[in-house]
Amino acid sequence: MVKTFGSFLLFLQSMVSRGERFKTLWDRTIDEAILIGVNSIFIVALVSAFIGAVTCVQISYNLINPLIPKSTIGYMVREMTILELAPTITSIVLAGKVGSSIAGGLGTMRITEQIDALEVMGINSSSYLVLPRILASLLMFPLLVILAMGLSIMGGYIAGTLSGSISAQEYIEGIRTDFIPYNILFALIKSVVFAFLISAISAFKGFNTRGGALEVGAASTGAVTNSIIAILIADFVLAAILL
Repeated sequence: MVKTFGSFLLFLQSMVSRGERFKTLWDRTIDEAILIGVNSIFIVALVSAFIGAVTCVQISYNLINPLIPKSTIGYMVREMTILELAPTITSIVLAGKVGSSIAGGLGTMRITEQIDALEVMGINSSSYLVLPRILASLLMFPLLVILAMGLSIMGGYIAGTLSGSISAQEYIEGIRTDFIPYNILFALIKSVVFAFLISAISAFKGFNTRGGALEVGAASTGAVTNSIIAILIADFVLAAILL
């Protein structure tokens, strides 16, 4: 465990020890941002909308006390979405999609000796291949989380009004009640931390793949598993420190 963590730190250090030119790094980051962010919009939108809808329906089903106003449903959907569901569930979904893609791509380049070819040409392969992926993740994950927040709350609104569980006015009143702007910042901080963990862990697993196609699959699986574990641990630590 200690040896692996030390290797991970050295891997991160190697990315910035001899970096690429700014223009090259910028172009690579934009390309990776399209692959990581734009291509993930559909799955993030689908998951977040249904999570908001299910959350609203389940809360309304259990909220049977007549003394509790219906607007509480909108309030609870908003709080659960912003504080936990949008940043954490979205990041877990992206760990499966983006993390496996990063690990699989770098692992394939390693076993086909493309990374070795870059190093022979004098290119810092970790800076050229890995750093743009991490920067793109740091850029796109918060945007995807913001999208997930909006669509999740909208999903709850649509599900609540169509099912008759809550009126539109009551739902809007609930999502406006006792709103704390800091919660948005907290969710974005979590998204940045999760983005770094997913991209860095996945890149480390893929970059250090040895063997053949079977090992590439194992690296992708390990990247997703380790990323999800890291997300859950970081989620607890950030909640304990920042809230």
